[in-house]
Amino acid sequence: MEKIGMEMVVDEIFSRLPTKAVDRFKSLSKYFRKELPTHNFELKHSRRAGNSLQKKLLSLKHESIVVDDIVGGNLEVDTSKTITFPYNIHPSFLRIISSFNGLLLVCNERIFCELILWNPITGRFKLISDDYFNHRFDRNSDTGGMYFDQFDDLKVLHIKCYRNVATARVYSRRLDSWRKINFLNESKFASSSYSWSPATYSGKTIYFMVSNYWFLPGERNIVTFDVISESFSVLCFPERMEVNPCQGHFLTILNKLHVIVVGRADELIADLFKLEHDDWVKVFSFDKPHILDYQGRQQRTNIIQDNKLLITSIWGDFVEVDLCNEAFNYLQHVDNYNGPKGALFIETTVSPIESKL
Repeated sequence: MEKIGMEMVVDEIFSRLPTKAVDRFKSLSKYFRKELPTHNFELKHSRRAGNSLQKKLLSLKHESIVVDDIVGGNLEVDTSKTITFPYNIHPSFLRIISSFNGLLLVCNERIFCELILWNPITGRFKLISDDYFNHRFDRNSDTGGMYFDQFDDLKVLHIKCYRNVATARVYSRRLDSWRKINFLNESKFASSSYSWSPATYSGKTIYFMVSNYWFLPGERNIVTFDVISESFSVLCFPERMEVNPCQGHFLTILNKLHVIVVGRADELIADLFKLEHDDWVKVFSFDKPHILDYQGRQQRTNIIQDNKLLITSIWGDFVEVDLCNEAFNYLQHVDNYNGPKGALFIETTVSPIESKL
């Protein structure tokens, strides 16, 4: 009976606590020290955090790394906290590749593609690069994502396009090793003419936006990666989104894949679409989209600020839109969004290192 009581405390109470509080309870008993670092508890804790309207926003500023609270899609005033990276790397050298279940996949661009798994709340991190990463990270040609496979092993997918050859590799947290997997046969997307977006995870699938700006203006493709079969496929944009030139940005809302499409017909437009049964459904149009100039880019470091949303494309355009009531109410349920200098993430106990307990 005592064990059942302790299990209920862990499952129903500790899984609802903030991450740092959970860490403090580990020292109270041998049972807590054994159970709280386990993968099962990590999953329970991350599921509860993922269903909450409260998220964290990590911003890479010029000289610091700042974490803000986002509640219901809105930046909470006076919650900013400055944090430090686990070891001495200037924020200007860091690039966030992916956000998943409270972990960030970060690249240190000062070193030859040094990849780091990092939990910004606990401060735990792990370097996962091996001898393969002997070229500098290319913001257009290198990308990656994270996922749990069917055996609940945390995996990291890395894609590198170099000299017209695309290589895909997967890292296993459990095995602490990399292995090569098959990419798309005779893929044109390995060409330096194409630019890759960061990964967006939704429904056991990772999505990448791949655009060709140079030879076929406005050509956009979606490369998908099924995390169960570990296989790639291509999803084309629907015809009704074929506005040239046109760029897009993925995000997930209530675990559904969405894309913000920014294009120019007679004037600049920005629309939100949702993926439903392999088809895109328009949700609404954003108010007053406009491209930020250089000075505006320097001043605007948060994704959400003063009821305005900042959109960035893989080609580097910064577009700001006003959030009317409809848009603001809808976007308060955003799960995952990567911005130009940061990303949303949830506060969890998920560790970059597999528990040995």
